[in-house]
Amino acid sequence: MLDDIINHYNEAVFDTDKEAAFEVIDNALAEGYTPEDIIFKVVIPAINEMMAIITRDPDANLAQHFMTAQIASEVTEKMLRQFKSPPEILGRVVIGTAIGDLHSLGKRIVSGCLKAMMIETIDLGVNVAAERFVDEANAHKAQVIAISAMMVHSATGENGCRKVRKLLNEQGLESGIKIAVGGAPFRFDPELYKTVGADAWAADGISAAKTIVDLIHEVHANDPH
Repeated sequence: MLDDIINHYNEAVFDTDKEAAFEVIDNALAEGYTPEDIIFKVVIPAINEMMAIITRDPDANLAQHFMTAQIASEVTEKMLRQFKSPPEILGRVVIGTAIGDLHSLGKRIVSGCLKAMMIETIDLGVNVAAERFVDEANAHKAQVIAISAMMVHSATGENGCRKVRKLLNEQGLESGIKIAVGGAPFRFDPELYKTVGADAWAADGISAAKTIVDLIHEVHANDPH
């Protein structure tokens, strides 16, 4: 039964046991469940469950965050190759770590969750210049630029999010491309995202995926086309 598959998958993910999670998925396929079932009825609900856990307990284990995202991303990539027809992509995100910052874990968690939620994710890596964020967002027709910053200077510096905002405004792109930020400095000061010119922030990698999806919907809603 699907409920058993969901429960066993969740147990494996929450135990950070990737091998067990893939075994559950393989067994589900063998029982006749489709790749579409796996993504939309197992993987995405598991991410949503982790979001709920984080909401209740902000100090939830970081390893669980990472493995939930990593497993979700790998399962999704495997299942997408088996879809009968290409899935509808909800939107596109350009993601990277701000210039002067080499931290990548938070960004990797966000990317994994986004991929599982049918968001095309262009990962620019770490130490990304503001100009590159904007250029890549333009090139890929992304609705969101997601900027990770784990240090105060990379979160608040003039060449980070502030400059991305300045470039978007100068190019008249502020209504079509939103900015999401995340990282330790924004947890310490929940209003900091407004100071640096972002449209939204998230406290952790998994809830960031929902924040970004909401921004994508906002851009689509404001698009006259």
